[in-house]
Amino acid sequence: MSSITSGRRRRLRRSGEVRPSADWADLPIDALLSVLHKLEPIELMVGSAGRVCRSWRRAVRDEPELWRRIDMRVRKDRRYRIDEGTAREAVRRGSGRCEAFWGEDATDHFLLFLAEHAPTLKSLRLISSNHISNEGLIESINKFPMLEELELSFCKNVFGKVYEVIGIACPRLKSFRLSFPCFYSIEDAEYNKDEEAMGIATMSALRSLQLFGSELTNKGLTSILDNCTHLEHLDIRHCFNIYFDTALRAKCARIKTTRPPHGSTDDYEFYIGNPVRTRARKTRRDYAFFGNSIYRGFQVVP
Repeated sequence: MSSITSGRRRRLRRSGEVRPSADWADLPIDALLSVLHKLEPIELMVGSAGRVCRSWRRAVRDEPELWRRIDMRVRKDRRYRIDEGTAREAVRRGSGRCEAFWGEDATDHFLLFLAEHAPTLKSLRLISSNHISNEGLIESINKFPMLEELELSFCKNVFGKVYEVIGIACPRLKSFRLSFPCFYSIEDAEYNKDEEAMGIATMSALRSLQLFGSELTNKGLTSILDNCTHLEHLDIRHCFNIYFDTALRAKCARIKTTRPPHGSTDDYEFYIGNPVRTRARKTRRDYAFFGNSIYRGFQVVP
């Protein structure tokens, strides 16, 4: 590739054909934030943006605007996990203004930390967080009164009546997602398959609900539909205890979008286990979850 002499370059600059290099250190703060907003929080934390120059490093460290939405989920383009220390530092940088946190492997301690440092949180998505307990979630969820979106997928130690507590503590909740590694149904007449559904029915402001692989029955779904009158989007794929009889079809008629139990899963991001029906008194919490990745198409390098 041929080089351009300095004299030739000066002539080209004067003619407007070549522009001088931008001095990134002198960018106005608004322009700098516009550039940095194109990077994800994890890239700001571990990437090279903070090493470009002093003004970039200061912005990455001290501008809460960059940390209003924190996404630290493992994805196909991120072949590593983010530890809790990194997540805590990202939340700290939000200086109380963080409105959304999405992550994995969260713990009870981290949830309490998040509640303390992000009191106006509106969106919380927790995936594969097996160190979150009912007790820990109940203690922290009461500190998120502004919450509008919640996901608790593959959190095997969150179950039962905790969903009723969520419905009472978060009256503004508009979107709720709950996914299980597979449909797992205990065929025992004394076993209550609708305990979680009855709790979800207290989330009366819901507009969108995803229950993937849930064992709820028509009774539980009917309770949800009767109490969540604003519901517009319903995803009950792989909920194989649901049978669309005439009464249930009539109740679902007002829903704008319904994804039925046998609907396509082509756009579902997680692995899907084979359906299980058993008479054994094991719960879904005893059933083996997926290995080192719950996502389709890639493996996470420890």
